[in-house]
Amino acid sequence: MPDQPARTTKLGDGITAIDTDYVRPLLDASHLIVENGRAAFVDTGVNHSVPFLVDALHRADIDLSEVDFVFLTHVHLDHAGGAGLLMRQLPNAMAVLHPRGAPHMIDPSRLIKGSQAVYGEDAYRSMYGEILAIDADRILVVDDGQVIELEGRPLQCIFTEGHARHHYCLADPASRGVFTGDSFGISYRELDTVNGEFIYPTTTPVHFDPPAAHAAIDRIMAEQPRQLFLTHYSRVTDVERLAGDMHRRIDDFVTLALRHANDSERRTAMHRSMFRYLREQLQSHGFAGDEDRLHAIIDVDIELNTMGLEHWLDQQRQ
Repeated sequence: MPDQPARTTKLGDGITAIDTDYVRPLLDASHLIVENGRAAFVDTGVNHSVPFLVDALHRADIDLSEVDFVFLTHVHLDHAGGAGLLMRQLPNAMAVLHPRGAPHMIDPSRLIKGSQAVYGEDAYRSMYGEILAIDADRILVVDDGQVIELEGRPLQCIFTEGHARHHYCLADPASRGVFTGDSFGISYRELDTVNGEFIYPTTTPVHFDPPAAHAAIDRIMAEQPRQLFLTHYSRVTDVERLAGDMHRRIDDFVTLALRHANDSERRTAMHRSMFRYLREQLQSHGFAGDEDRLHAIIDVDIELNTMGLEHWLDQQRQ
């Protein structure tokens, strides 16, 4: 058991959000789905998140042997870094992966190398530790639209690109919800105001694709969801407004990147512009926190988003 109990939020429909304690509280969520005594996780956080996920199972009176699936929306390490370690504790679970993501969990060497390139080796080691492979015979590779049943509860894998080419979302008709991974952006609960939830895209390296990102939002909305479960961070319900905000902010991020495409200090200029843009958007949304508080919440995303937009700019020139 962890030194502190898992921070969990029961969301109804057999769904519980678990704070994975990645980087800071309320940044990264795993979701536990329970149906008739059987369970599944959607995303896992990192290695040090695993005791929290196990604690949440115990508190739900679910045995480790009663977990049937670990759905990994994509293999970025804040979503799947702890999957190998978790799978070693779940004797009957299958890890459910996009066909482009599965090879990286069987042999995570390229995934590790790419993450070290983004974060640097020291930061990578501190955040992620040793990434454990998953045996190929414990991986279920899914097709677009494939339905998997959790004790009779249908869960449909929907391929969504734009953030990563190995990404799928998980539609859950029982809750009229969709587990969106990163395909519907980031919405932190600390940024909620009297005007509701605030959302913005995640354009991390290396697969940002604006047309595909727009298409992913439209495909999610085609499920007519009444709620969405984001990895960053958990449930949002004002889905029609948020979809419009996402479409607009994807375009705004592209405009921001193009404006700085030829700057000599491109990354620094883009970083400053993105912070200024989000600060202004949040002020209009009614966010009353000071600038230091805002930096503490969004700076990590701004850094990664800027790197992703830079990579996208470079790809346009090839």
